[in-house]
Amino acid sequence: MMQLLQAVRQHAARQPDRVALQGAVATLSYAQLAFEIERMQRHFFVTDTAVLGLMADNCPAWAVTDLAAMDSELPLVPLPAFFSSEQIAHAVRDAGINQLITDQPVVVEQLLRGAGFRIGPSQQYEVAGRWLTRFALDVPARRLPAATAKITYTSGTTGNPKGVCLGLPALEKVAASLLTATRANADDVHLCVLPLSTLLENIAGLYVPLLAGARTVIRPCQEVGLSGASGLDPQKMLQAMRQAQASTLVLTPELLKALVMMAEAGAELPARLRFVAVGGAAVSAGLLERADRVGLPVFEGYGLSECASVVAVNAPQAHLPGSVGKPLPHVRLRFAGDGEILVAGSTMLGYTGAAEAEPLAADDHFWPTGDIGYQDDAGYLYISGRKRNVFITSFGRNVSPEWVESQLAQSPKIAQAALFGEARPWNTALIVPTAGASEADIDAVVSQVNAGLPDYARVGRWLCADAPFSTQNQQLTPNFRLRRDIIWQAYASRINTLYEETENVCV
Repeated sequence: MMQLLQAVRQHAARQPDRVALQGAVATLSYAQLAFEIERMQRHFFVTDTAVLGLMADNCPAWAVTDLAAMDSELPLVPLPAFFSSEQIAHAVRDAGINQLITDQPVVVEQLLRGAGFRIGPSQQYEVAGRWLTRFALDVPARRLPAATAKITYTSGTTGNPKGVCLGLPALEKVAASLLTATRANADDVHLCVLPLSTLLENIAGLYVPLLAGARTVIRPCQEVGLSGASGLDPQKMLQAMRQAQASTLVLTPELLKALVMMAEAGAELPARLRFVAVGGAAVSAGLLERADRVGLPVFEGYGLSECASVVAVNAPQAHLPGSVGKPLPHVRLRFAGDGEILVAGSTMLGYTGAAEAEPLAADDHFWPTGDIGYQDDAGYLYISGRKRNVFITSFGRNVSPEWVESQLAQSPKIAQAALFGEARPWNTALIVPTAGASEADIDAVVSQVNAGLPDYARVGRWLCADAPFSTQNQQLTPNFRLRRDIIWQAYASRINTLYEETENVCV
């Protein structure tokens, strides 16, 4: 029997009235959650479903749909609301989604018809206080790896997102390991800040609390301060944390930075916070130090979709700032000759449209992560940067841009930064200042960061970006990573011109 669903039913039998999911309009006890899962299977799923898509805002109904699909052994594709229409249409075709469930039927129907899909009969149903609509789609079936339970789309850095096919054993291994590493317990209250369509929040924010018999607070993204892929209202986020009396959170570095800045300005943090996981992108040492000074229990981790999310994480019993923690109990690591990290233990089954003859999730299969790093004698893992992002200066020195960018962006004066310097004698930083930051402010930050860097990694010149890097302008992936090729295309002429100039400019 599936470990996660077995845990839900055990909690329902032992403590039926204990709150499992708390939403904006509905709260489900463990007994009610078990009932809703069974009811959805009986009345809302159809026998000819091949692949189920789910496009909905954060709410308990999202969780019920996810768990009911798991119980029915239906491959589920969470579709992020911040994906573009083209990305959604690509995912529907690429995964062969022939049934799509949504809480935004008008918007989704227009999107599907605009993309040329033929829509069959639809059905409406109330789930956990939310009305959902199921659309039948005439979409050709796709070959998927056997035993695919979930397809998560990883945006990568260029082109259409790739569908990562994951099996239930891999998902449950990660959830069980996180349960142990984070010391999750029945007294926890987890607030979902990230969209549940994000694999990290799906596993760490839903599966882990359910295994522990804890409570997950799931409110619409706007109510926790998020809009789109990069919009943020820090005051709303903090208010939601206080209202939930959250003990655990999952944040990206940008969300952590906003929370730290509010705490530094005197805002009172939730008293029950005990574990704030941060991941999705590199976190600067400076930001972690600032978080520690204001009393935030922040633990950096590392993972990727192809390894079912989390690979390593710092924890209360094993915490070393600067590292991404120790590998989870089920994980095994190797390192290639060039320092690339290879991971085994919970790897994907394959990509959509490229099923392998030999299952990639075999225990002896080591996935090449594309990340460069090393492990110290105590077992802590360190990430140096992306293998494909390392550039070589004209002096023959290798530079990992993420390292420098994280140092720049930890300043309250800089919102985002991108570093370039391939085949050049010095590096150029493209900078998005925060509101009110002056040219002199940025100069001061650059000088301060340069003082702590070796000469080959220092910023020689910098430019102000025309606009923030975002998913809307295709310069940011949904998990907040830079699309370097797209950014370069937009700014190449200005950066190349800058190499002929002798002064910093902000235009």
